[in-house]
Amino acid sequence: MHLPAGEEYGLRCLLQVSADAGGGARSIAEIADAEGLTPEYAAKLMRRLRLCRLVESVRGPGGGYRLTRPAEEITVWEALVALGGDPFPEQFCERHGGRRAGCVHRSACALRELWARVREALRSELSAVTLRDLAPAASASRTQEPGAARRPQPRRGLPAAPQESR
Repeated sequence: MHLPAGEEYGLRCLLQVSADAGGGARSIAEIADAEGLTPEYAAKLMRRLRLCRLVESVRGPGGGYRLTRPAEEITVWEALVALGGDPFPEQFCERHGGRRAGCVHRSACALRELWARVREALRSELSAVTLRDLAPAASASRTQEPGAARRPQPRRGLPAAPQESR
C-alpha cells in the first residue's frame, strides 16, 4: 500500500495552515514555499481541502486559507479522505473484476474480508491522530535548514544513501 503524493502534500499543506493557531490565514505562496511546491499545485490541493470544508479562503489583505475548525477536531483520516477518497470503499473489490464487470468472488472471498479489516484498522488509527497531534513534529521540521526535510532519511538497518557533492 502506498500513499499518493497528492495526499501526502495535501496533508502537509493542511499542517502549514494549522500552524497559524492565532486564526490568521496562510497564503498560497507561503504554503507552497514552505513545502517546496509550485503555487499552482498548492492551490489545487487547497481547493480540494476547501471543497471538503476543512479550510476556508479569506479574501483581502492578509488573506489566504485558515482551518474551519480547531486543529484538534480535524483528523488525519478526514484529511486523507478529503484529498483522495476512502482507500478501501465498499465497492473496492468490484473494481478488480479482471475481464468481468464485477468481482468473481461474490460470496466466499478471503480478500474482501482482509481489505475490510485493513480499512477499519487504518481508519481507526488515523482517526485517532489530529492536526494538533502532528503540530510539534511539523514545527520542528520547519526549523531545520532549508531542504533538510526533503533529503531522504535512511531506513533502520540500511545504510544511508550517498549524498551528492557540491
